[in-house]
Amino acid sequence: MKKQIIIATLALGAFVMGTNNVNAQKGINSNPVSTTVKIILSDVISIDSGSVASEGIVDFNYVTTTDYNTAKNVTVENSLIVTSSKNFDVKVKAEGENFTSGTDVIPVSVLQVKAVSGGTMVGTLNQITLSNADQVLVSNATLGAKKSLSIDYSISAEKAQTVLLGKAPGTYTQKVTYTATAL
Repeated sequence: MKKQIIIATLALGAFVMGTNNVNAQKGINSNPVSTTVKIILSDVISIDSGSVASEGIVDFNYVTTTDYNTAKNVTVENSLIVTSSKNFDVKVKAEGENFTSGTDVIPVSVLQVKAVSGGTMVGTLNQITLSNADQVLVSNATLGAKKSLSIDYSISAEKAQTVLLGKAPGTYTQKVTYTATAL
């Protein structure tokens, strides 16, 4: 009988302990923890290296009399691709005052540069006479990713006749630089 009382007591004790343990698990929550998630933004502006204007070449060939008597225009689609977190301007300038071929020169003002619609860049599109000073080609362009711009390069028949005709034969070159500036 003693054995049965001891077994009954142990069983009752185990039952009571198990009940408390179950109740403890049901009624108590672990301490909550939290994590702060930060999104850190910086202003960005970039002309994509995949832009056609990046190390691109625009050719104007004057071979026949017709070439000197007509306007020439070269349109380069997607010349510039800009990503900017703010509205921006696109500026253009020549790196020097002249196109050069050895010691022979042609003033850069012979060339007109015009921003044309057709891409995804939205702003005030301008036409400028090229110089070695920064000029605004697109003003207040809308911010966004991969905003594309096509550019027309042109030489009028008048400039061909008054500036180019009579120059020494050769290939005259000059770098044209584009800069995107956040507003």
